[in-house]
Amino acid sequence: MRVFTILGPSHSGKSTLAATLANLEDAHHKVLDIAGAAAIHSFTFMDEAWGAIDIAGGAENLSQAGPALAASDAAVLCVPADADAAVLSAPFLRMVEDAGIPCFLFINKVDTATDRISDIVMALQSYCRHNIVLRQVPMRDGDQIIGAVDLISERAWEYHDGAASTLIEIPSDVMNREQEARTELLEAYSDFDDHLLEQLIEDKQPMANEVYDVATQVLQHNDLVPALLGAASHRNGMMRMMKSLRHEAPGVDVTAARLSAGDNAQAVGCAADLVKHLGKTIVVRALSGPVGNGQPLAGANIGNLTAIGGQQVPQLAPGELGVAAKSDQLSLGASYGASGSSPLPDWSLAHPSTYRRMLSTVNDRDEARLGTALEKLTEIDPAAQISQDEQTGHPVLSAQGSQHMRRLVGMLEDGFGIATEQEQLPAALRETITRKVEHHHRHRKQSGGAGQFADVVIEIAPQPRGAGFNFDEVVKGGAVPRNYIPSVESGAQDALAKGPVGFPVVDVSVTLKDGKHHSVDSSDFAFRTAGRNAVNEAIQDARPVLLQPIMKVDIHVPSPFTGALVPLISGMKGQVLGFEAHPEAAGWDVFNTLLPMSALDDLTNTLASNTRGTAWYEAEFDHYQEARKEEFGL
Repeated sequence: MRVFTILGPSHSGKSTLAATLANLEDAHHKVLDIAGAAAIHSFTFMDEAWGAIDIAGGAENLSQAGPALAASDAAVLCVPADADAAVLSAPFLRMVEDAGIPCFLFINKVDTATDRISDIVMALQSYCRHNIVLRQVPMRDGDQIIGAVDLISERAWEYHDGAASTLIEIPSDVMNREQEARTELLEAYSDFDDHLLEQLIEDKQPMANEVYDVATQVLQHNDLVPALLGAASHRNGMMRMMKSLRHEAPGVDVTAARLSAGDNAQAVGCAADLVKHLGKTIVVRALSGPVGNGQPLAGANIGNLTAIGGQQVPQLAPGELGVAAKSDQLSLGASYGASGSSPLPDWSLAHPSTYRRMLSTVNDRDEARLGTALEKLTEIDPAAQISQDEQTGHPVLSAQGSQHMRRLVGMLEDGFGIATEQEQLPAALRETITRKVEHHHRHRKQSGGAGQFADVVIEIAPQPRGAGFNFDEVVKGGAVPRNYIPSVESGAQDALAKGPVGFPVVDVSVTLKDGKHHSVDSSDFAFRTAGRNAVNEAIQDARPVLLQPIMKVDIHVPSPFTGALVPLISGMKGQVLGFEAHPEAAGWDVFNTLLPMSALDDLTNTLASNTRGTAWYEAEFDHYQEARKEEFGL
């Protein structure tokens, strides 16, 4: 079995393309739906077994493409026949290039195209490091595309709605364009084949079979990206697409080598789901040697193995797809050997999950189960990330966006029976002081029995941003015995845990300057209490201010949208640091800015709408900056 992944922007017709290809010669092909993420088709074509992984559209589902591409022999990037929509394909072009996987470009919906096919390819080329070469040119009747000419075989095929295309003579009005495009194609291929180059130099016409051989070589080496065209909803161009895959896509041995899996990896996970009453299921592809029921994989035996479609199978031969259930040792995003698993290459990783929500259970009885359920989610969705809010202690779920969050929360309820509520994270604010203050505090308590006595004189002073907490003592003459000084420091740290407004106090130094003790009533507890109260009281006089965290944000954005980010960031009270072309991704910029952490939620949502879902960002803490309480309703 050979496997390919179909991906592309929303509304490009990926699902129709996958279903039509699978149905060309197999009306009873099998389909496994993974709601909101993918559909996996298992079918036969020309007596060969095939698998097609259709990744759901939208940038938020791009995280599902990494494991699927890792398990695939080739990719088909489905794009709409619209030059203005080329930018929507930029994230997918970038991923397939990073993966180094052989890729076909399929220009879909040519029946509604208003742009020239060459203009569409030129627009797509802006976002592709590899040269995109047209393998077909359209035949038109007025503005309507009615067929295509194959540039290698030089055969013309006329489209018919819902039926196979018919072979016709190349129309005279297409001949010049066909010759021009064929020359461009052969010249592009000749860069990678010396024999073809010699033929062109000698002005000889190469045989079609020779050119097809070069096309196969070039695709498998990932030297060029061939572009085909058609309309999946009308079955136009489908046979040419499938035959190109059959003749040119490599086999599973090449896929295993591309993953650097070698002989240690027997299988790779390419999709996952949570099935009610069954639990976690992982779609695996066997890479080397049979993978079977009861055999060790990733350190434990496989519990249950079925083929796509649900029928039980004893084992999977190399290249075959299957669904593993009752195999808790398997997680998505890894290749599996007999004794363990290895993470997939970095290119397969999801973009940072920046849409964060604090979760709480609707029913208190589910609170103890929530943590375990969230951990299970991370095993079937690598883009789901779990952390904990330091202020409330509630779990924080990070997703690729609002739609991805809804899917994850739905899985919690449907798969685990845990209904949850979402809240925005509280602002991660801090407090500090702006002037030096000396303060005297005496702690005295007598209520029968041993009393409490501690007398301290402390000085608090602001420190540079990021310096943290520092404690020192300059006590002379044993006014405060040495064994009590650590208690004063502990008390000071207790006081800094919550400032006047209720947030931790940072960047403060505390110096113990003097004090008194009692030979009977003094104790560690008394001096810790005195230190805490002294610092609390001193902070009130030290002109406390509120601090907000400022993040260093790197936004990866297609170049046409870069200029629009300047007013967007300024409106969020951010500081634009500049931008530069991405060193490796064609047509992309990296936009650098400093932005308040409180604005990241808005950035996630606004960035999606302003860049049509193509941009994403990485953020890390940079520094704290003074803020007004009114900004946070304090």
